[in-house]
Amino acid sequence: MSDPIRTCILAREESPREGLIRLALSPDGEVLPDVRAKAPGRGAWIGVARAELDAAQAKGKLKGALSRAFKTGELRIPEDLGARIAAQLERQLLDRLGLEFKAGHVAIGGERIQNAARSGQLHLLLHASDAGADGAGKLAQAWRVGSDAEGSGKRGLTLPLPRTILSLALGRENVVHAGVTDAKAARRVSDVLDRWLHFIGPDLGSSACESGSQGASALPQGAPQDERLTEGF
Repeated sequence: MSDPIRTCILAREESPREGLIRLALSPDGEVLPDVRAKAPGRGAWIGVARAELDAAQAKGKLKGALSRAFKTGELRIPEDLGARIAAQLERQLLDRLGLEFKAGHVAIGGERIQNAARSGQLHLLLHASDAGADGAGKLAQAWRVGSDAEGSGKRGLTLPLPRTILSLALGRENVVHAGVTDAKAARRVSDVLDRWLHFIGPDLGSSACESGSQGASALPQGAPQDERLTEGF
């Protein structure tokens, strides 16, 4: 089933709905982020990064676009709308990682990740922002060997999140690295991760990528477009 197409109210560009961010209008007229697209009523969609959103809000362009989308001028835009969206997208990523970990699709601990990597079972490699370069490098080398990609520069993705946040998300202590060992799970994680990184922009996004295309995708090039798992609200 194809992903419905929506139009960004600011850029006026059409994109699949899953790559955009929905905004909803509360009963009292406040514009709120609805990143899971579950809130009732009319929605407005944005596909721009946070810097562009903040600039449009400062210039009054965002309010005009939202008034047209919601067909009302009686609306309030919180000053921290960009921060709220970023927080919801981060929460969605952490929730997804937690669900995949509970389902047995995420390996943690250097030895387990190395074993998965060398046996060709690693599909996505993530590092905390405070991960050591040596440890990340060893895991990346194992991944390259296991996927017959030596010399490719593949080295995983360093998240703008410290180990304390990853540990809380997975319910374990001192999670520095995480490896997704199921292809469909890797696609689901990649979908929410890419949307978050696109919104917060390169200054706050990942500092290392598994390929030369920084921030383009959390999955290796050529990864299959697997089915998505419906998110809970």
